[in-house]
Amino acid sequence: MTSVSDTDAMSWSKDEPAKVRVPWHQRLQPANLLWLFLAGILVVLIIAPMWTLVVSSFTDARTGGWTLHNYVEAYGKERHITALTNTLKMGAAVVVLKLLFGVPLAWACTRTDMPGRNFVRYAVFGAFIMPPYLAGVGWILLAGPNTGWINKIWHALTGSAEPLVNIFSFGGLVLVTAIGGFFLVFVLVSSAFEMISSEMEDAANILGAGPFKTAMKVTFPLVMPAIVGAALLSFLGAIALYGVPALISIPARYPVVVIQLTEFFSFPLRLEVAAAYSIPLLLITAALLGLQKLILRRKGYVAVSGKGGERRIVKLGKWRWVLFAYCMAVVSFAVIMPLFVLLLAAFSQSWTTGLSLDNFTLANFRYVLFEHSSSQKALIGSVGLGIAAASVAIVLALFIAYIVQRRLLPFSGVLAFLAVSPYVVPGIVLAIGFYAAYALPPVALYGTYMILALAFITRFLPIAFTTSSAGVRSIHPEMEEAVRILGGGRTTAIRHVVGPLLKRTLAGGWLLIFVPAAQELSTAIFLVGPTTRVVSVVLLDLSEEGELEKLAALGSLLLIIIVAVVALGMKYLGRDFMLRRS
Repeated sequence: MTSVSDTDAMSWSKDEPAKVRVPWHQRLQPANLLWLFLAGILVVLIIAPMWTLVVSSFTDARTGGWTLHNYVEAYGKERHITALTNTLKMGAAVVVLKLLFGVPLAWACTRTDMPGRNFVRYAVFGAFIMPPYLAGVGWILLAGPNTGWINKIWHALTGSAEPLVNIFSFGGLVLVTAIGGFFLVFVLVSSAFEMISSEMEDAANILGAGPFKTAMKVTFPLVMPAIVGAALLSFLGAIALYGVPALISIPARYPVVVIQLTEFFSFPLRLEVAAAYSIPLLLITAALLGLQKLILRRKGYVAVSGKGGERRIVKLGKWRWVLFAYCMAVVSFAVIMPLFVLLLAAFSQSWTTGLSLDNFTLANFRYVLFEHSSSQKALIGSVGLGIAAASVAIVLALFIAYIVQRRLLPFSGVLAFLAVSPYVVPGIVLAIGFYAAYALPPVALYGTYMILALAFITRFLPIAFTTSSAGVRSIHPEMEEAVRILGGGRTTAIRHVVGPLLKRTLAGGWLLIFVPAAQELSTAIFLVGPTTRVVSVVLLDLSEEGELEKLAALGSLLLIIIVAVVALGMKYLGRDFMLRRS
């Protein structure tokens, strides 16, 4: 084996010829044109809708000139301002509840000897699979003030005319919104917990600190960046969520921004006013990002150690059963209870009648599968859009991640920023931007699945890019150089080296996109047309018609399809693609 000394290597580096400036026309090779084309796609998907949204907010609908009248109309009424302040209050309360749900469960499943950790993990995963609006319907069946099962049992036991719980309230809105999104907190914080060495926890124990004091003084401060990031994303998700407020806030008479925006989209259409009303959500997002940097900049969160460190679980003793009870209460609220009543309603002639063989029926499934054309079309449309969005987003993100990691373009850092930026843009704001840019003439994509697919791809591109970027970073460039030495180009290297090596990583990312895309509502609500149907919108239509049994049947079918696709994906991956197994 031939070795090269450091001196020879340094001499070779010094003697390396200077780079020769290549004329611009010689750089226009097919691969370089492909990179530019992909950069152009990001402009179409992200910059154009956001720019059009801002411009529309300052545009006079009649004259086309610049005006501030849209902002006056958007915020000139007290109820419009009340909806904004209500949204901020609701978002803050949801963040608190999500952290109370997600952080203790993440600690329990990753750092303690709590029994049933794997069961809790998969139960929490159910919160990711179940759409928030289905959880909302489940809680309406459970805690409706007059006919909810909890209140009916309460009436039977006590004879009280007052309901025990009322889901149509501010507390009900916060609870259902929180249980539908705390999975993100759980995943982010779990990943941070799994990276912490036990050495400093051992030192705290030696100094006399118990398990809970150690967790509060040592473990949790080290994962503070993940907690702050999860809180930020939780707030943005809460203020932009449409399905749960549509079900709960309207009967509760608690107006929020997303419901107010639908009024601007009713006849007559006031797109420019809607754009002006949504701009503060973008400003709030920017302010929160700045606040996050300010909070994390003031302190350091790095564990210094010369070794990798062992990660040992914390022995809780008898407290492990108390923690298990808390975790089971959370997953019961989030998944088990709403799913149970949804399934019962799906097989019931009338969900208010209760449990009995006489009430059992398959008519609801027969209706949505064979009699209700909108339901059939919606199932096909939602699954098709989920597949298309996941597939296109993964392929696009792979190429963009390759450009960024290999620095193939001088502005690759800008591409990375654009690829992740939709994650901090509220989905409903993104939908209005797409409507303003592409729904109306001359593009005129309104009422087509194309505009839905483009919006979904943009919405979930950050997930695809993050997954692809981590995968490309793990592949050494020398493997691609071998392909180029044999005469292949970079596209050949991606097809035959990068892609095959990352197929499991990309498949996991595909599943992470398919699940939310197949159930997306906040983006779809303003982009569906008379001939385009998705399950989420049809479910809202059925709820407005009072057909909760048929709604439960259609929602159950969507869940079955999603679970089947995820099960096939996990079988192909040969492992749990999202949660680390103990």
